[in-house]
Amino acid sequence: MRRGRFITLEGGEGAGKSTQARRLAATLAASGQPALVTREPGGAPGAEKIRALLLFDGPWDPVAEAMLHFAARREHLARTIRPALEAGIWVVCDRFADSTLAYQGAGQGLDRTVWRTLADVALDGLWPDLTLILDLPVETGMARAAGRSVADRYESLGAAFHERVRASFLRTAAEEPQRCAVLDAARDAETIFADILATVRARVPA
Repeated sequence: MRRGRFITLEGGEGAGKSTQARRLAATLAASGQPALVTREPGGAPGAEKIRALLLFDGPWDPVAEAMLHFAARREHLARTIRPALEAGIWVVCDRFADSTLAYQGAGQGLDRTVWRTLADVALDGLWPDLTLILDLPVETGMARAAGRSVADRYESLGAAFHERVRASFLRTAAEEPQRCAVLDAARDAETIFADILATVRARVPA
């Protein structure tokens, strides 16, 4: 059986990652390709428990916070992502390791070598086949996020923090153009999704 493909959506607050991830997985499934939509932190029972700590408790020391993210990610990989990929299912994930580099690294000052060490241990070499970075101005994203019913801890951090997060995602895209594609998320949802589909068709072998 052919291994499934692993696609992640990254970006700052209010970029529409969750909506677009669900829509992409549904479109893949409708076309005959089994697909699973999942999220981080979370995506497995133990990881969802850690998610609640990360989003609504704290503040945490940056290293401790990154370790919690990677502990949740390891469970997610072991319980959800790897089994699906091995079964030939495509996995569409709302956030992955690039978010930890952006939020705990650029945002909170975690040393990049610490992030890399944690990633090497937790991921065991598994990286996405394609990462879609939904990029938009910080003020636009925060205005969208303000309309949510429940704000998490990260949404309450200031604009300077979120500017650093955005810059980190763009740096990752520049450093790994084979894996990453930057899409303008300031546009309407339909236009963004059409761009996502075109990018997936062009970049991920069917």
